[in-house]
Amino acid sequence: MSEDAPIYSPFFGVMGAAAAMVFSAMGAAYGTAKSGTGIAAMSVMRPELIMKSIIPVVMAGILAIYGVVVAVLIAGQLKPPPEYTLYKGFVHLGAGLAVGLSALAAGYAIGIVGDAGVRGTAQQPRLFVGMILILIFAEVLGLYGLIVAIYLYAK
Repeated sequence: MSEDAPIYSPFFGVMGAAAAMVFSAMGAAYGTAKSGTGIAAMSVMRPELIMKSIIPVVMAGILAIYGVVVAVLIAGQLKPPPEYTLYKGFVHLGAGLAVGLSALAAGYAIGIVGDAGVRGTAQQPRLFVGMILILIFAEVLGLYGLIVAIYLYAK
């Protein structure tokens, strides 16, 4: 074993892949659950708005896709220690954390905005466009993490 590729260097790459998947799935799950409760509460009074209100759930689900993409990319580069350096392991860990934690934050934002937004849209339909804009800005936080993760991955 060389000094720049110790036996434990793939551990950091595996943790990067796991962090990408776990944290992004947690964000997607929270966004889906929180928005889903808002949809369920709103649909009692206005069942015709259910399909229109699914948008926050779809946007939350996209966050998990960001994590899957980065986790698969990282897992594809994993190799035994002589070929997999400590530097590459740390870069992959950073990439996984970047996409995972930003998707987690975006999922929280989407969940809170989606819940309040669909309930508010049931009472005032003009709120819908504003809710969509806020959801887009929340979703783009996860996209920023994906961009940074892909940039790190390419190093």
